[in-house]
Amino acid sequence: MRLTAPLFGDVTAVESWVAALQRKGFTAASELPVGDTCDEAVIDEFANAARENDIVIAEVGAWCNPLSPDADERREALRYCKHRLALADRVGARCCVNIAGSRGRKWDGPHPANLTDESFTMIVATVREIIDDVRPERTYYTLETMPWMYPHTTKAYKRLLAAVERDAFAVHFDPVNMLWSPHRFFHNAELVDEFVSELAPFIRACHAKDAVLADSPLVHIDECCPGDGGLDYGAYLRALDRLDPDTPLVLEHMKREEDFDRGLAHIRLVARQQGIALR
Repeated sequence: MRLTAPLFGDVTAVESWVAALQRKGFTAASELPVGDTCDEAVIDEFANAARENDIVIAEVGAWCNPLSPDADERREALRYCKHRLALADRVGARCCVNIAGSRGRKWDGPHPANLTDESFTMIVATVREIIDDVRPERTYYTLETMPWMYPHTTKAYKRLLAAVERDAFAVHFDPVNMLWSPHRFFHNAELVDEFVSELAPFIRACHAKDAVLADSPLVHIDECCPGDGGLDYGAYLRALDRLDPDTPLVLEHMKREEDFDRGLAHIRLVARQQGIALR
């Protein structure tokens, strides 16, 4: 697998971007440091530099809410997803990733309707529309696993793949987002193994973080730096080592470079202990 994380500092020039990735020992980039209105020639320059330097572009984020209760927001979200999927295809990214969407006002928040058959049908329709309008040839549209919306389990992701019925629909794996109960938290090694065993051929990219279960009367599970929580990284890396060796593992959701470095160090240490090669 290929390990990567967001970069800090000015990486708006191709040369500085490649140099920053190489300093960190990365052979993957979390995504391209270009904006949505960037000139196509500049986009192509970054994509060419990635190919020339054996850098895999892990993902192009399409973070928005295709299930928004606001019709204008929903239309704009669909337009944005199509635009980002087209960009991912242009640069040959492993995937374009979004969440399925929420029926509530908060784009990634919980809502009573999120895990209903009606929402499942809406997700199938939106994913089909996005893929059918863009028709990507070099990338895939994926949905990040989430705790309170589809796909929240292995079974739910398999059901979505079967219902969408599009070759360009694939899988994005974030095990921490699936630790939404104490049982799943304490049995996360089994959860990871099940997910990869069932969905390995479809997994395009993965996220890396950790989770901690608070000692309080009500269940509260928080994100934290890899190594500071209860995710079994030995089991996680062993599972990912069974995938396509170009599969990227992307650290996320930390604010300081030193925290990313600490998480990277933990993952690299566990990989060495497990005899797993990270590229």
